[in-house]
Amino acid sequence: MRAAGNNRSRISKLMLSDSVYARDPAPHLAAHVFAALGDATRLSLLTKLSDGQTRSISGLSADTNLTRQAITKHLHVLENAGLVISSKVGRESQFAFRPEPIAEVRAYLASVSQQWDDALARLRAFVER
Repeated sequence: MRAAGNNRSRISKLMLSDSVYARDPAPHLAAHVFAALGDATRLSLLTKLSDGQTRSISGLSADTNLTRQAITKHLHVLENAGLVISSKVGRESQFAFRPEPIAEVRAYLASVSQQWDDALARLRAFVER
């Protein structure tokens, strides 16, 4: 069973190394960020953390009906996408918002938007000839 999982991992690494993501990691990063942001609970957690204050899991779960375990799972998704960072303070984990991935995704979206604007301008020029 383990060998099959290792083979899948090796195959996906090979596919990734040969794909467009190996040349330009921005779409891959954007996909992870968008996937993490595609949940109302995670958006709510980021909203709470966006004020710059670090918060513990118990602090983040205080005004919700969610368990600490559910909050922890959502925070791990956000952490894997680079949107939050955790640190140990005594026995508690403290979480803080990281704005850098949002800025990187905004820059990526701006470049995609520019590509579309350029393509539409070329189409307009072609049609108007």
